[in-house]
Amino acid sequence: MAIFDLFSKRQKRSRGEVPDVYIYDKIPDGLRVQIVHLWNEALGNITDYSTHQRVVGAYKYIVETLRREYGFFNLEGKSYCESYISELFGFFLAEQDAERAIDVIELTFRMIDRITREFDYKYDQEATKTADTAINELNARFKEHGIGYQYVDGEMIRVDSQLLHSEVVRKALELLHDKAYAGAEQEFLNAYEHYRHGKYKEALNDALKAFESTLKVICDKRKWSYNSGDTSRQLIEICYQKGLIPDFWQQHMAALRSLLEGGVPTGRNKLSGHGQGSTPVTIPDYIVAYVLHMAGSAIVFLVDSERNIK
Repeated sequence: MAIFDLFSKRQKRSRGEVPDVYIYDKIPDGLRVQIVHLWNEALGNITDYSTHQRVVGAYKYIVETLRREYGFFNLEGKSYCESYISELFGFFLAEQDAERAIDVIELTFRMIDRITREFDYKYDQEATKTADTAINELNARFKEHGIGYQYVDGEMIRVDSQLLHSEVVRKALELLHDKAYAGAEQEFLNAYEHYRHGKYKEALNDALKAFESTLKVICDKRKWSYNSGDTSRQLIEICYQKGLIPDFWQQHMAALRSLLEGGVPTGRNKLSGHGQGSTPVTIPDYIVAYVLHMAGSAIVFLVDSERNIK
Protein backbone atom coordinates (compact mmCIF):
# COMPACT_ATOMS: atom_id res chain seq x y z
CA MET A 1 0.00 0.00 0.00
CA ALA A 2 1.27 3.47 -0.86
CA ILE A 3 2.33 5.93 1.83
CA PHE A 4 -0.04 8.91 1.85
CA ASP A 5 1.17 12.42 2.48
CA LEU A 6 -1.69 13.33 4.80
CA PHE A 7 -2.70 16.89 5.71
CA SER A 8 -1.45 16.38 9.28
CA LYS A 9 1.98 15.35 7.99
CA ARG A 10 2.21 18.41 5.76
CA GLN A 11 1.22 20.66 8.63
CA LYS A 12 3.90 19.16 10.89
CA ARG A 13 6.52 19.75 8.22
CA SER A 14 5.39 23.34 7.74
CA ARG A 15 5.72 23.93 11.49
CA GLY A 16 9.13 22.28 11.57
CA GLU A 17 7.84 19.42 13.73
CA VAL A 18 9.90 16.74 12.02
CA PRO A 19 12.93 14.90 13.42
CA ASP A 20 16.23 16.47 12.40
CA VAL A 21 18.36 13.80 14.05
CA TYR A 22 17.90 10.06 14.15
CA ILE A 23 16.55 8.23 17.20
CA TYR A 24 17.91 4.79 18.08
CA ASP A 25 16.59 3.94 21.54
CA LYS A 26 12.85 4.11 20.97
CA ILE A 27 10.44 2.58 18.48
CA PRO A 28 7.24 4.70 18.53
CA ASP A 29 3.89 3.00 19.00
CA GLY A 30 2.59 4.39 15.71
CA LEU A 31 5.52 2.90 13.81
CA ARG A 32 4.97 -0.47 15.49
CA VAL A 33 1.33 -0.53 14.40
CA GLN A 34 2.33 0.39 10.85
CA ILE A 35 4.82 -2.50 10.86
CA VAL A 36 2.12 -4.91 12.05
CA HIS A 37 -0.01 -3.80 9.09
CA LEU A 38 2.96 -4.60 6.82
CA TRP A 39 3.24 -8.07 8.33
CA ASN A 40 -0.46 -8.69 7.71
CA GLU A 41 -0.14 -7.64 4.09
CA ALA A 42 3.16 -9.35 3.26
CA LEU A 43 2.93 -12.57 5.25
CA GLY A 44 -0.83 -13.00 4.98
CA ASN A 45 -1.27 -12.41 1.27
CA ILE A 46 1.57 -14.26 -0.42
CA THR A 47 -0.87 -16.40 -2.43
CA ASP A 48 -4.57 -16.98 -2.62
CA TYR A 49 -4.37 -20.63 -1.58
CA SER A 50 -2.81 -22.43 1.42
CA THR A 51 -2.59 -19.00 3.02
CA HIS A 52 -3.43 -20.23 6.50
CA GLN A 53 -0.69 -22.88 6.51
CA ARG A 54 1.93 -20.46 5.23
CA VAL A 55 1.00 -17.73 7.72
CA VAL A 56 0.97 -20.09 10.70
CA GLY A 57 4.26 -21.67 9.65
CA ALA A 58 5.95 -18.32 9.26
CA TYR A 59 4.82 -16.95 12.62
CA LYS A 60 5.58 -20.26 14.35
CA TYR A 61 9.19 -20.08 13.15
CA ILE A 62 9.56 -16.43 14.19
CA VAL A 63 8.08 -16.91 17.65
CA GLU A 64 9.96 -20.13 18.42
CA THR A 65 13.23 -18.53 17.30
CA LEU A 66 12.71 -15.54 19.59
CA ARG A 67 11.65 -17.76 22.53
CA ARG A 68 14.79 -19.84 22.21
CA GLU A 69 17.17 -16.90 21.75
CA TYR A 70 15.70 -14.92 24.66
CA GLY A 71 15.33 -17.95 26.91
CA PHE A 72 11.53 -17.58 27.22
CA PHE A 73 8.81 -20.20 27.31
CA ASN A 74 6.41 -17.54 26.07
CA LEU A 75 7.22 -14.08 24.70
CA GLU A 76 4.49 -12.43 26.74
CA GLY A 77 5.20 -14.34 29.94
CA LYS A 78 1.89 -16.17 29.81
CA SER A 79 1.18 -19.85 30.30
CA TYR A 80 -1.00 -19.86 27.19
CA CYS A 81 -1.39 -17.73 24.08
CA GLU A 82 -4.22 -17.91 21.59
CA SER A 83 -1.86 -18.17 18.60
CA TYR A 84 1.68 -17.53 17.45
CA ILE A 85 0.44 -14.41 15.68
CA SER A 86 -1.16 -12.91 18.77
CA GLU A 87 1.90 -13.80 20.86
CA LEU A 88 4.25 -12.03 18.45
CA PHE A 89 1.99 -9.00 18.02
CA GLY A 90 1.50 -8.66 21.78
CA PHE A 91 5.22 -8.90 22.48
CA PHE A 92 6.22 -6.50 19.71
CA LEU A 93 3.66 -3.85 20.62
CA ALA A 94 4.55 -3.94 24.33
CA GLU A 95 8.33 -4.55 24.36
CA GLN A 96 10.16 -1.44 25.65
CA ASP A 97 13.68 -2.58 24.72
CA ALA A 98 14.29 -0.94 21.33
CA GLU A 99 16.93 -3.48 20.33
CA ARG A 100 14.55 -6.37 20.94
CA ALA A 101 11.91 -4.59 18.87
CA ILE A 102 14.51 -4.28 16.10
CA ASP A 103 15.24 -8.01 16.51
CA VAL A 104 11.59 -8.75 15.78
CA ILE A 105 11.49 -6.43 12.76
CA GLU A 106 14.67 -7.94 11.29
CA LEU A 107 13.50 -11.52 11.77
CA THR A 108 10.01 -10.93 10.38
CA PHE A 109 11.29 -9.14 7.29
CA ARG A 110 13.86 -11.84 6.67
CA MET A 111 10.93 -14.26 6.71
CA ILE A 112 8.92 -12.04 4.34
CA ASP A 113 11.91 -11.83 2.01
CA ARG A 114 12.68 -15.55 2.15
CA ILE A 115 9.15 -16.87 1.75
CA THR A 116 8.24 -14.61 -1.13
CA ARG A 117 11.48 -15.15 -3.04
CA GLU A 118 11.43 -18.94 -2.58
CA PHE A 119 7.82 -19.26 -3.70
CA ASP A 120 8.13 -20.50 -7.28
CA TYR A 121 4.59 -20.99 -8.55
CA LYS A 122 2.67 -18.70 -10.87
CA TYR A 123 2.24 -16.14 -8.12
CA ASP A 124 5.99 -15.72 -7.71
CA GLN A 125 6.19 -12.37 -9.51
CA GLU A 126 3.44 -10.86 -7.39
CA ALA A 127 4.96 -12.36 -4.23
CA THR A 128 8.37 -10.82 -4.95
CA LYS A 129 6.68 -7.50 -5.57
CA THR A 130 4.97 -7.85 -2.20
CA ALA A 131 8.32 -8.34 -0.46
CA ASP A 132 9.99 -5.42 -2.21
CA THR A 133 7.01 -3.18 -1.56
CA ALA A 134 6.92 -4.12 2.13
CA ILE A 135 10.67 -3.54 2.58
CA ASN A 136 10.53 -0.20 0.78
CA GLU A 137 7.63 0.93 2.93
CA LEU A 138 9.37 -0.25 6.10
CA ASN A 139 12.45 1.84 5.29
CA ALA A 140 10.27 4.81 4.36
CA ARG A 141 8.42 4.52 7.69
CA PHE A 142 11.71 4.47 9.61
CA LYS A 143 12.75 7.64 7.85
CA GLU A 144 9.34 9.24 8.36
CA HIS A 145 9.54 8.67 12.12
CA GLY A 146 13.19 9.74 12.33
CA ILE A 147 14.32 6.29 13.47
CA GLY A 148 17.94 5.63 12.52
CA TYR A 149 17.66 2.16 11.02
CA GLN A 150 17.14 0.68 7.56
CA TYR A 151 16.56 -2.90 6.43
CA VAL A 152 19.19 -3.68 3.79
CA ASP A 153 20.06 -7.09 2.33
CA GLY A 154 18.61 -9.07 5.24
CA GLU A 155 20.07 -6.93 8.02
CA MET A 156 18.91 -4.01 10.14
CA ILE A 157 21.62 -1.37 9.73
CA ARG A 158 22.06 1.75 11.83
CA VAL A 159 21.92 4.95 9.78
CA ASP A 160 23.88 7.98 10.97
CA SER A 161 23.63 10.07 7.82
CA GLN A 162 20.89 9.47 5.27
CA LEU A 163 23.03 10.91 2.48
CA LEU A 164 26.07 8.82 3.36
CA HIS A 165 23.88 5.78 3.87
CA SER A 166 22.17 6.04 0.49
CA GLU A 167 25.28 6.98 -1.47
CA VAL A 168 27.89 4.86 0.30
CA VAL A 169 26.56 2.07 2.51
CA ARG A 170 23.70 0.93 0.26
CA LYS A 171 25.88 1.20 -2.86
CA ALA A 172 28.67 -0.78 -1.20
CA LEU A 173 26.25 -3.57 -0.23
CA GLU A 174 24.77 -3.65 -3.73
CA LEU A 175 28.23 -4.04 -5.25
CA LEU A 176 29.34 -6.63 -2.69
CA HIS A 177 26.21 -8.71 -3.28
CA ASP A 178 28.07 -10.30 -6.20
CA LYS A 179 28.88 -13.82 -4.98
CA ALA A 180 32.58 -13.21 -5.64
CA TYR A 181 32.52 -10.69 -2.80
CA ALA A 182 30.49 -12.84 -0.38
CA GLY A 183 33.19 -12.77 2.31
CA ALA A 184 33.65 -9.01 2.07
CA GLU A 185 29.89 -8.49 2.13
CA GLN A 186 29.51 -10.51 5.34
CA GLU A 187 32.39 -8.65 6.98
CA PHE A 188 30.86 -5.30 6.00
CA LEU A 189 27.48 -6.36 7.40
CA ASN A 190 29.18 -7.62 10.56
CA ALA A 191 30.84 -4.23 10.98
CA TYR A 192 27.46 -2.49 11.00
CA GLU A 193 25.95 -5.11 13.29
CA HIS A 194 28.76 -4.57 15.81
CA TYR A 195 28.31 -0.83 15.46
CA ARG A 196 24.58 -1.12 16.15
CA HIS A 197 25.35 -2.95 19.41
CA GLY A 198 28.09 -0.52 20.49
CA LYS A 199 30.94 -2.96 19.82
CA TYR A 200 33.12 -0.32 18.21
CA LYS A 201 36.45 -2.12 18.17
CA GLU A 202 34.87 -5.15 16.52
CA ALA A 203 33.15 -2.82 14.04
CA LEU A 204 36.47 -1.26 13.03
CA ASN A 205 38.15 -4.62 12.64
CA ASP A 206 35.38 -6.01 10.42
CA ALA A 207 35.26 -2.83 8.32
CA LEU A 208 38.95 -3.24 7.59
CA LYS A 209 38.52 -6.95 6.89
CA ALA A 210 35.86 -6.05 4.32
CA PHE A 211 38.15 -3.46 2.76
CA GLU A 212 41.10 -5.88 2.56
CA SER A 213 38.90 -8.74 1.33
CA THR A 214 37.64 -6.51 -1.47
CA LEU A 215 41.21 -5.79 -2.54
CA LYS A 216 42.04 -9.51 -2.54
CA VAL A 217 38.94 -10.41 -4.56
CA ILE A 218 39.90 -7.81 -7.17
CA CYS A 219 43.41 -9.26 -7.33
CA ASP A 220 41.99 -12.78 -7.65
CA LYS A 221 39.52 -11.78 -10.37
CA ARG A 222 42.30 -10.12 -12.34
CA LYS A 223 44.83 -12.88 -11.53
CA TRP A 224 47.20 -10.36 -9.93
CA SER A 225 49.58 -12.24 -7.63
CA TYR A 226 49.95 -11.27 -4.00
CA ASN A 227 51.11 -12.92 -0.79
CA SER A 228 48.54 -14.19 1.68
CA GLY A 229 50.03 -12.02 4.39
CA ASP A 230 50.04 -8.79 2.37
CA THR A 231 48.67 -5.76 4.18
CA SER A 232 46.13 -3.37 2.72
CA ARG A 233 48.95 -0.99 1.77
CA GLN A 234 50.67 -3.71 -0.24
CA LEU A 235 47.41 -4.77 -1.87
CA ILE A 236 46.65 -1.17 -2.80
CA GLU A 237 50.11 -0.85 -4.36
CA ILE A 238 49.44 -3.91 -6.51
CA CYS A 239 46.13 -2.44 -7.67
CA TYR A 240 47.82 0.81 -8.64
CA GLN A 241 50.63 -0.96 -10.49
CA LYS A 242 48.11 -3.03 -12.44
CA GLY A 243 46.19 -0.01 -13.66
CA LEU A 244 43.10 -0.14 -11.48
CA ILE A 245 43.38 3.65 -11.83
CA PRO A 246 44.60 4.92 -15.22
CA ASP A 247 48.10 6.42 -15.27
CA PHE A 248 46.92 9.84 -16.37
CA TRP A 249 44.65 10.05 -13.28
CA GLN A 250 47.14 8.90 -10.68
CA GLN A 251 48.57 12.32 -9.91
CA HIS A 252 45.08 13.69 -9.40
CA MET A 253 44.15 10.72 -7.23
CA ALA A 254 46.96 11.29 -4.73
CA ALA A 255 44.48 12.31 -2.05
CA LEU A 256 42.46 9.15 -2.57
CA ARG A 257 45.59 7.02 -2.44
CA SER A 258 46.51 8.63 0.90
CA LEU A 259 43.02 7.85 2.13
CA LEU A 260 43.21 4.21 1.06
CA GLU A 261 46.74 3.67 2.33
CA GLY A 262 46.54 5.66 5.53
CA GLY A 263 42.98 6.56 6.40
CA VAL A 264 41.05 3.35 6.78
CA PRO A 265 43.92 1.04 7.83
CA THR A 266 45.32 3.62 10.26
CA GLY A 267 41.92 4.06 11.87
CA ARG A 268 41.78 0.36 12.64
CA ASN A 269 45.43 -0.03 13.64
CA LYS A 270 45.55 2.93 15.98
CA LEU A 271 42.22 2.33 17.68
CA SER A 272 41.59 -1.39 17.69
CA GLY A 273 44.18 -3.43 15.86
CA HIS A 274 46.70 -3.72 18.69
CA GLY A 275 46.82 -4.27 22.45
CA GLN A 276 45.38 -1.56 24.70
CA GLY A 277 48.10 -1.64 27.32
CA SER A 278 47.21 -0.86 30.93
CA THR A 279 44.54 1.74 30.01
CA PRO A 280 41.45 0.61 28.07
CA VAL A 281 40.97 2.49 24.81
CA THR A 282 37.57 4.15 24.36
CA ILE A 283 36.54 4.72 20.75
CA PRO A 284 33.98 7.50 20.17
CA ASP A 285 31.01 6.41 18.06
CA TYR A 286 31.40 9.32 15.65
CA ILE A 287 34.91 8.15 14.77
CA VAL A 288 33.67 4.63 14.16
CA ALA A 289 30.83 5.94 11.97
CA TYR A 290 33.35 7.97 9.97
CA VAL A 291 35.65 4.98 9.43
CA LEU A 292 32.72 2.75 8.41
CA HIS A 293 31.59 5.26 5.81
CA MET A 294 35.18 5.78 4.67
CA ALA A 295 35.58 2.02 4.21
CA GLY A 296 32.29 1.90 2.30
CA SER A 297 33.42 4.74 0.01
CA ALA A 298 36.71 2.97 -0.68
CA ILE A 299 34.91 -0.31 -1.45
CA VAL A 300 32.51 1.40 -3.87
CA PHE A 301 35.41 3.08 -5.65
CA LEU A 302 37.50 -0.10 -5.90
CA VAL A 303 34.68 -2.35 -7.15
CA ASP A 304 33.46 0.22 -9.66
CA SER A 305 37.02 0.74 -10.90
CA GLU A 306 37.59 -3.00 -11.36
CA ARG A 307 34.38 -3.28 -13.38
CA ASN A 308 35.45 -0.50 -15.71
CA ILE A 309 39.07 -1.40 -16.46
CA LYS A 310 39.73 -3.27 -19.68
